[in-house]
Amino acid sequence: MAGTASASPLPPWGNALAGATGAVLANAIVYPLDIVKTRLQVQVKRKKSDQEPLTTNDAHYTSSLDAIKRIFEDEGIMGLYSGINGSLLGVTSTNFAYFYWYSTIRSVYLSSQAIPKSPGTAMELSLGAAAGAVAQVFTIPVSVITTRQQTQPKGDKKGLLDTGREVVLSDDGWTGLWRGLKASLVLVVNPAITYGAYQRLRVFLFPGRANLRPWESFLLGAMSKALATIATQPLIVAKVGLQSRPPPARQGRPFKSFIEVMSYIIEHEGPLALFKGLAPQLTKGIIVQGLLMMTKERLEILFIILFAYLRRVRDSKLQQLANKAAVRAKEFMPIVAR
Repeated sequence: MAGTASASPLPPWGNALAGATGAVLANAIVYPLDIVKTRLQVQVKRKKSDQEPLTTNDAHYTSSLDAIKRIFEDEGIMGLYSGINGSLLGVTSTNFAYFYWYSTIRSVYLSSQAIPKSPGTAMELSLGAAAGAVAQVFTIPVSVITTRQQTQPKGDKKGLLDTGREVVLSDDGWTGLWRGLKASLVLVVNPAITYGAYQRLRVFLFPGRANLRPWESFLLGAMSKALATIATQPLIVAKVGLQSRPPPARQGRPFKSFIEVMSYIIEHEGPLALFKGLAPQLTKGIIVQGLLMMTKERLEILFIILFAYLRRVRDSKLQQLANKAAVRAKEFMPIVAR
């Protein structure tokens, strides 16, 4: 993203394409961590007095490494990539929508200023939240389906379409595809904090720099994502609980709100359990955000060069057509003069 007050030299769809491409590459690299953090976040410790499992998958993982080891042993290498197609589809659509609306809203804001200047921290957060809210409304169904796929027990694995059909045929009907929308709308503060912090840290650490080196983009992306993840982890855990299949202990009754999920977790494990899965969430978030911003910065530069080349080719062709028209006009002028 631009670090200056001027509007980005790329159109909104150019920023969106760069952001979505970077996000897909980064998430594909660390996808096993996504599986691990989801499994850790939905599990609830089962007491001896509990007659029914408290989570869909009765396996209990003690750490991220234990989760990776046991998933690999039980489900093979593909178990660590369960639901990756839906996840990358969701990543593509979410990030394309987010960066498109962020670039559009930011450009409108900057053009409305009498004296162009970089938005303050509060305004950056507001712009990010507005873009995130619009993106979530259109992309949350893919997130719901992916979460279901990631938490499906061995022997009950389904594809993207079959999982979506299962959600629609449940008690929620079509509205089930928008499960956790309220939590997701609250969680727009996560990317808002991330990109707001990214912009402010960029201005603070690298003032006046239009382009950053890859390691600088990675550093800023990692720092900003870490701040956002720690601040919003309880809501992230609650959202995963909302979107996953209801645990057997609830006899098929889905959670109705993220407050209900939080209460369920606190009742069985205590308040610190709201931060479970923080280690893989942080690790994944930092790596993904760092790679995303590093890749996005490089892609933006490539797109700028590509667009400049295309404009030059277009202008050259238009000039050639103008010259041909002028020659033809001169050829007809003597005839008209007679």
